[in-house]
Amino acid sequence: MQTFLEFERPIAELESKIEELRHLSDAGDINIADEVGKLQTEADRLLQQAYANLTPWQKVQVARHPGRPHCSAYIEGLIEDFTPLAGDRVFAEDAAVMGGLGRFRGYSCVVIGTEKGSDTSSRVAHNFGMARPEGYRKAQRLMHLASRFHLPVITLVDTTGAYPGVGAEERGQAEAIARSIETCLSLEVPLISVVIGEGGSGGAIALAAANMVLMLEHSIYSVIAPEACSSILWRSVDQAQDAAEALRLTARDMLTFGVIDQIVVEPMGGAHRNPATTIDAVGDAIELALADLRPLDGAMLRAQRREKFMKIDGSAAGL
Repeated sequence: MQTFLEFERPIAELESKIEELRHLSDAGDINIADEVGKLQTEADRLLQQAYANLTPWQKVQVARHPGRPHCSAYIEGLIEDFTPLAGDRVFAEDAAVMGGLGRFRGYSCVVIGTEKGSDTSSRVAHNFGMARPEGYRKAQRLMHLASRFHLPVITLVDTTGAYPGVGAEERGQAEAIARSIETCLSLEVPLISVVIGEGGSGGAIALAAANMVLMLEHSIYSVIAPEACSSILWRSVDQAQDAAEALRLTARDMLTFGVIDQIVVEPMGGAHRNPATTIDAVGDAIELALADLRPLDGAMLRAQRREKFMKIDGSAAGL
């Protein structure tokens, strides 16, 4: 069943009428194809109009849509012979971070990603994609493994941020994130990252300090969630929409600032309306990025990555 967002209400009403007419047609000899066609045309027009003018807050809603393909869906759709690897060899396994070995369109690779889960039980099991220190240490372990065997690394980012619990802080959350960023920057193999949903704060950059950072059209990338920003600035979550505007968190903003390198276009109506097409588009973008990076030697890859992030500043935003 399609889940509609608040701003999609007019589209939802039309889709409901179309479904009712189709049921009537199936139940008898009534031919209502023309009427269904007109309504579908209008629904498509409204959908195109809505998604051509999304506000930053609406982008946040789309990025969080429960039907949006998650990390596990991309791995299933793009990675052959995927072999998951678990544990950080220090404390525990963290299900919020998935990772392992596989083959991407003929290339052996290491894949790492944050997984939110798709229903209540899986979301709890994956801690809603919020990694603990052991998750980032597992990511470091897998990146070192990739470096040892000269394998490219693909990371898939979809998290509201690192887990802020007391236990995570006691086990060195900030240090684990910093070490993960350091590992990303020091790798001498190609590193490609894709922001597939939410890119939240250090929890995202820990996996996204890459040679090529790709971002889906309706994903978001920010230093803090709009609700948390609103709570800090206005002492209430009621100003989350204003916070989303101020944070400049859209893919277009990130491209302007030089934080990302490419926007991957989503199907009309968002990735949740056509997950298979979205996954294929991400695969094509990764393949092109990998083709550009594979000829570079380790020292060049490392230098290119470090230079890329050293160039990022606030000048594009007028800061």
